[in-house]
Amino acid sequence: MAPASARRAAGDVGAVLSYLLLAAWVMRGLWAAPAGQVLYNPDDHGFFLAMMAHGERVVYHGESLFYFTRLNVPTGVNMMANTSVLAISIPLAPFTHALGPAVAVAMMATGALAGTATAWWWVLRRHLLGSGPAAWIGGLWTGFAPGFLAHANGQPNLASGFVVPFIVWQVIRLREPARILRGGSTLGVLVALQAFVGEEFLLLLAITMALIAVSYAAMRWREALEAGPRFLAGLAVAVLVAGLLLAYPLYQQFRGPGHYTGLPFPVGTSATTLRSVAAFPRNAIAGSVARASEVSSGSVTEESVFWGPGACLMILVSIAVLWRSAAARAAALAGLVMLVLSFGTRFRLDRTATTGAGSPLGFVTRVPLLDLVTTPRYALASTTIAGVLMALAADRVHGFRWFARVPYWTGIALAFVPLFPKPLPTSPAPPMPAFFADGTWRSYVHGDQTVVIVPLPSMRTGRTAMRIAALNTFAFPVPRGYFMGPQNAPADDRGSWSPPPRFTVTVLDQLRRTGTLPPISVDLRRAMLADLRYWHAGVVVLLPDMPHQAAVRGVLADVLGTPEDYGGVAVWRVPPPPT
Repeated sequence: MAPASARRAAGDVGAVLSYLLLAAWVMRGLWAAPAGQVLYNPDDHGFFLAMMAHGERVVYHGESLFYFTRLNVPTGVNMMANTSVLAISIPLAPFTHALGPAVAVAMMATGALAGTATAWWWVLRRHLLGSGPAAWIGGLWTGFAPGFLAHANGQPNLASGFVVPFIVWQVIRLREPARILRGGSTLGVLVALQAFVGEEFLLLLAITMALIAVSYAAMRWREALEAGPRFLAGLAVAVLVAGLLLAYPLYQQFRGPGHYTGLPFPVGTSATTLRSVAAFPRNAIAGSVARASEVSSGSVTEESVFWGPGACLMILVSIAVLWRSAAARAAALAGLVMLVLSFGTRFRLDRTATTGAGSPLGFVTRVPLLDLVTTPRYALASTTIAGVLMALAADRVHGFRWFARVPYWTGIALAFVPLFPKPLPTSPAPPMPAFFADGTWRSYVHGDQTVVIVPLPSMRTGRTAMRIAALNTFAFPVPRGYFMGPQNAPADDRGSWSPPPRFTVTVLDQLRRTGTLPPISVDLRRAMLADLRYWHAGVVVLLPDMPHQAAVRGVLADVLGTPEDYGGVAVWRVPPPPT
């Protein structure tokens, strides 16, 4: 191997290894005990445990790709209408099968960061830049910028941008001659692949690329007129290929069982604040939880900017260095628009104070399809553009004299070092009860019977039950759960995080909160038994440490008789229906 090729190969290996080591450092707390720790957002962490378990069941048990029957029995869950990350859960299925969903989620979160950085490194180094250090900077930022680290803290799907740079590169190449069929087909396949990684990120990418294309065409209209027909023809091929690949999945998502419309919360509830743009993130060595909380929109995993003052300055410097490039100006303009979109309906200084001025792009929260995008996430596109611009500027500066190179690279160092991430915080998860850990549950259920775990699987109040079922790769099906579905189909298909409450859910939730029964005008035992049979229940398991446990246990005992105690849980066999 020639010396130059050897150096390049060593640089490639070094870049990938550095990203992998940094990702492992960030996820150190989770890797210390994958099944015993949860990330900051425990509900979403539990959700992705379930998604990994679903992937395992698709590969090893023949479960449907697009409809999961082991959760929310007997209705099931529309997986296309949820963030099912099929392009991740299916390839990781062998690891889930051998090592468990907890390890698979740790692999997903680590791979999201390192994989995205590596993918951008590859595209920048191989196709756009001549400088290895410049490409490394671009990969570092686009993979590990504060916004992506925030989402990795429970929502690793939004940090999984490893398909995006290849889509961007194929879009750029559509203007080349003889690329209509091959380039368009390749782009269509990549778009379909990204849809199974994350549709929301794909939508953000489509908006961003459209803004860049329109801006570039306005600045270079002669070039656009010459290359436009080829570009549009290739784009049409991409739309056709992606449409063919996604037609059935999208039909299932928008028209199939379990589909829904809208979100269960206003998308502008969280929004980027003005002060958060130049603030240090809470998880950086120069940041603090207290200072970040002052300027946060309220949700830690939605802190999509937090670039820090140094990086903000270097982004502006990079735009100045690249100003003669129409492509760079178009990208910068698109990044600004996406940042403004992330401000929501009004400009806010911090989480409590507003400027009184409405955002000029706040109307998009009422536009169909865009009304499904959580507002701060628009800034993830701005963050990616910022990384690419800094990499392009670093490559341009590489050809300058030393007295121009040194200040730029010094500025990059001063901007990036304070942002060096600390390991993401984790907290201990409740231990798996022996009833489930040693497989005792198997003697209580037969056929398609479910295990009813109290509190029932749900968002916040039933996260332990969902986690138990997921860590067992849904070897036993369970009713209810934390997922997106209709509030009460078919009468009400508005989006909800939980299925419609049944009598037993209402009773047990009231007991959990107050220790007293709600006013009841029906036969308690008959109504609860009806729900248990609706859920195909074989056994009811009351978890320890539940609020007002004695009251809950007493009501269940009134309905089902004296429980068996096993390893800290109370267990009731559900009697068969009368014949």
